[in-house]
Amino acid sequence: MKAILTGHTRGLGAAIAEKLLSRNIAVLGLSRHGNAQLGAQYPALLEQVALDLSDTDALARWLAGDSLRRFLAGDQNVLLVNNAGVLQPIGPIRLQDPAAIARAVSLNVAAPLMLAGAFASASPDAGDRRVMHISSGAGRSAYPGWSVYCATKAALDHHARAVVLDQTPGLRICSLAPGVIDTDMQAEIRKATLEQFPLRERFEALKRDGNLADPKECARRLVDYLVSESFGQMPVADLREIGE
Repeated sequence: MKAILTGHTRGLGAAIAEKLLSRNIAVLGLSRHGNAQLGAQYPALLEQVALDLSDTDALARWLAGDSLRRFLAGDQNVLLVNNAGVLQPIGPIRLQDPAAIARAVSLNVAAPLMLAGAFASASPDAGDRRVMHISSGAGRSAYPGWSVYCATKAALDHHARAVVLDQTPGLRICSLAPGVIDTDMQAEIRKATLEQFPLRERFEALKRDGNLADPKECARRLVDYLVSESFGQMPVADLREIGE
């Protein structure tokens, strides 16, 4: 089994990478920077590509090469986890920087969709192909100040629903909300002003009361679901509603 994973250098992405590698699953990590710790720990299993996924032209050039096809060749069970994403810009629409909006849409939407299409094309002989988008409850419920983030995560959900209708042989897909996790993104939320994010105090309480999920435990449950027989039965799912 082989896996392609975006944003594998920190937070949930690093935890997912570690769980995959610990299962002896070869990982191709795509991120702006490498993960030196995992690279040293799993030199034979982890291949890393330095790539700014918000740069759609750079991503398109990389996908036009044969690196993806070469990595996937010879394996009947292949995975793609679109984890990389960005929360910014936070704030009401009048305060949102156009360049930040463009970066968010490129990283949160264009890159996952580009990778999913290339993944399906590059692995036609694989018997079991699985795509997981890391989505969010924000894609299903609107939050003030998060209009761009909500919209980009909703796009991933609807992409998965539509791909299922294509009925591509051997391809399963799920846009999965992992829950509220104790990562740098949560720290970023707590630093926002109330004007930017009126619900900030709710998230401060989650941290204060110990109600944020541990990234490693979340990654374990996520990978368990990704490789399970039930994966893909629902195009849109929430990890908190999936049994052990």
